[in-house]
Amino acid sequence: MKAIEIVKPGEMQVVDRNMPQVGNEDILLKIKYVGFCGSDLSTYLGKNPLVQYPRIPGHEISAIIQKVGKDAPAKFKAGQKVTVVPYTNCGQCSSCKQKRFNACRYNETLGVQRDGAMADYIVVPWQKVLVDDQLTDIQLGLVEPLTVGFHAIDNAQVTDIDTVMVFGCGMIGSGAIVRAHLRGATVIAVDIDDQKLQVAKKLGATHLINSVKQNLHDELVRITNDNGPTVVIEAAGSPVTYRSAIEEVAFAGRVVCIGYAKEDVDFPTKLWVQKELQIFGSRNANPSDFEAVIRYLKNSQLDSQLLISKTVQPDEASQAMREWSEAPGAILKILVEFGGLKS
Repeated sequence: MKAIEIVKPGEMQVVDRNMPQVGNEDILLKIKYVGFCGSDLSTYLGKNPLVQYPRIPGHEISAIIQKVGKDAPAKFKAGQKVTVVPYTNCGQCSSCKQKRFNACRYNETLGVQRDGAMADYIVVPWQKVLVDDQLTDIQLGLVEPLTVGFHAIDNAQVTDIDTVMVFGCGMIGSGAIVRAHLRGATVIAVDIDDQKLQVAKKLGATHLINSVKQNLHDELVRITNDNGPTVVIEAAGSPVTYRSAIEEVAFAGRVVCIGYAKEDVDFPTKLWVQKELQIFGSRNANPSDFEAVIRYLKNSQLDSQLLISKTVQPDEASQAMREWSEAPGAILKILVEFGGLKS
């Protein structure tokens, strides 16, 4: 079969790989679409410390069941449309014992610590397969990236009395905006790209701030009557936005950190105490987040194309990744369409 492989930093190509073997509790999936994630971009740039090369990227999966292992439940049948929970969990660490499987100490994510889904076929344990024949192939490919933002909003326990500011309106930030809006919160979207801000508005953001063109603090004073947002979601991964999150969040507010900053961040620690802040990390997503996103995509009138910057064929993936690396702020989501590759 054919697969897309990041051979080394800056080099991606289509390669031949053996067909995966199907174990008794496995399911063989024929891939339809896989989305490029920010972690894949980091791998391509050589900035992902969790990756060893060569690596097949991809964990945002839309697929069809091709074959079912003999010990998998009877509910799984060939031809069903699916997405995949791409994380492992050991079941024994402190996080798993609290049923916070998303933060498993020994997690291995597809496309990061192990080969991912950018190939004709992939084998996964049946426990990680989510069947849904009502969603389109493209919608199934958008489930996992939206779950990460959904999970962050759950961590902050957002309700309809909150004002939620989201730093970074990429796919993860978009998921947070959607979930906060569904909870009835007032949402402030902050980004440096006007196109992304317009998408955020269509997803439910009430207020838009371009932090390059507008003064962030002054705008927040106006919008919140000088109280600040009660919740801040940091999905940009910048030292500047990390510091702003602490400075601008309301007293007794909550800050949820998703983005990985490329360098250590100095905080005004006195604000943690004076404001009595709750600061959360947020990693990956839990099965309940996948269920919530699937329900949202079924019931909303969202045009999925709103979230997709471009769809490419596997032999165009290298060029698409190179263009993304040169202008990361301009891309929301790149989908790679499989099916054109012949095994």
